Amino acid sequence: MKDHSRKRSDVVVSWSRFFWCTVVVVFTCVFFSGFTFSTLCFLFRELLEPVVILRWRAPPVKAISGDSSGAATSVSIREVVMLPDQALVFLNYPPSARLFTKEDIACIYSSANNSTKRKLVKKSPISVDIGGDESGSQIVRYPLVPRGFAVSVGLKPKGEIHAGPAHRWDSLAYEALIDRDNTTIVFVKGLNLRPEKVSDATKFECVYGWDFRSPKFLLRSEVILIAQEIVRCRTPLSVLSGPMRVNSSVKVSVRMKGRENFNLQTIARPRTRPESNPNLTRKHHEMCVCTMVRNQARFLKEWVMYHAQIGVQRWFIYDNNSNDELDPVVESLLSSNYNVTRHVWLWIKTQEAGFAHCALRARDACEWVGFIDVDEFIHLPSGLILPDVIINQTKYNTNVAELRTSCHSFGPSRLKRVPRQGVTVGYTCRLAAPERHKSIVRPEALNSSLINVVHHFHLRDGFEYVNVDRGIMVINHYKYQVWEVFKDKFYRRVATYIADWQDDQNVGSKDRAPGLGTRAMEPPDWSNRYCEVIDTGLRDRVLQSFVDPQTHLLPWQKGNNKHTKRTRRMIKRRGSL
Repeated sequence: MKDHSRKRSDVVVSWSRFFWCTVVVVFTCVFFSGFTFSTLCFLFRELLEPVVILRWRAPPVKAISGDSSGAATSVSIREVVMLPDQALVFLNYPPSARLFTKEDIACIYSSANNSTKRKLVKKSPISVDIGGDESGSQIVRYPLVPRGFAVSVGLKPKGEIHAGPAHRWDSLAYEALIDRDNTTIVFVKGLNLRPEKVSDATKFECVYGWDFRSPKFLLRSEVILIAQEIVRCRTPLSVLSGPMRVNSSVKVSVRMKGRENFNLQTIARPRTRPESNPNLTRKHHEMCVCTMVRNQARFLKEWVMYHAQIGVQRWFIYDNNSNDELDPVVESLLSSNYNVTRHVWLWIKTQEAGFAHCALRARDACEWVGFIDVDEFIHLPSGLILPDVIINQTKYNTNVAELRTSCHSFGPSRLKRVPRQGVTVGYTCRLAAPERHKSIVRPEALNSSLINVVHHFHLRDGFEYVNVDRGIMVINHYKYQVWEVFKDKFYRRVATYIADWQDDQNVGSKDRAPGLGTRAMEPPDWSNRYCEVIDTGLRDRVLQSFVDPQTHLLPWQKGNNKHTKRTRRMIKRRGSL
């Protein structure tokens, strides 16, 4: 009896074990089958589905709660980029949070050697700016980071946001736009391609993703065109279907084929072009201007107001890390109905890339765009305005898409101080030989490579340029001004090939002052240099047409509100051309 009971018990236990083992095996098979299928779908979804909504999510980053007003908020550091003389800290904001001001933030530098006894250094930020072309992000510019220190953001009265690893500025994909043909245009540093040449696109590929440390989760894409510092990629369908904005988690970079470990670091997030409206049948503006500035605020008002008088209707100002009072000047011009927009452009030695970016911005709004600097003024000796010149140069040949204009380089004109009435009136002596040209182009006719060198672009097949006679249009380039102004050019420039005038680099470049070399010291005869021809043409036109008859002031001089109103009326009339 006992033996029989024991056998019965053994049988019951065996069936119980068999049942639970079966459940576990079935569940495991179902789980791994589902996981494998979903993984394969994720890795190959570009092939399996025509359009897939992008659902990648970036890993969490350290954030802080609390702001100076006591309201709860959550802010995180998106990226940090190290420039030679400063650090760029990109902040992300939730939709409900208020943006910080310069007074709310402290730059914190902490030694990374000893985590238990951190040495802290606090400084005020250079600037706090809106990031990109939409809200939800800010850029904090830090003073130079001490060697061996990490950066974090301090929020007043208390709080700290810690940053992750920093990116190098000279090996970086830093901007990306989705063009109207759905290709991605990526602006990069570090490929060291030949200037003004289209490179072999088959040697490169674009990669998309949010975590570039995991290559298996990156989407690879064909490079269609690559030239200088601009790469045009075929955008994956899943990226086109996802959110294309500043705070999107998807980034794009460029990789050299055959070098799996060579990936440009990236902060570039593909997004649609600002101000894009492909449905417009007529452009809002006949004539626009793009420029890039660094600490040129005191000259901007004269430059904008003068060009408004000769027919410019829209100005795109690319601010390359200015430390002066540029914002108040832009606000003042806006309040006087000048259509001026400031765009933050942080990247060193990228003027050509910045102009290509501006050409894309202006393409839907402007029939023609000029690319000139703030110390360059378009002079029309014939007395015409710019729209008339453009009509005269293109009415017999509709294929003309670029007007090339010679430049005259003006010297200090025996002045010791900044001229009170502005550069157009003060500087009247120049070199005899004209310089290389600058251009006014139709952005619709630009080559898709967006190659541009010395302010002129490559055009699409079928379009051509004309050299405008200097009796009709010329550019007065106030290149060698009084020493107080010119000495600033010894510091970091926006131009491409000279990093610092004090470096023994490209000493023979035309961007340098002839005979000045690398010494930031005023020559005894500076005020008399670069003076071979007395040229008062532009000065005479300005004094004849711009001076207020009652105040005897020019519109850009302080206190001439009456003349400013008259100038505004002229802009409105010309805006209807």
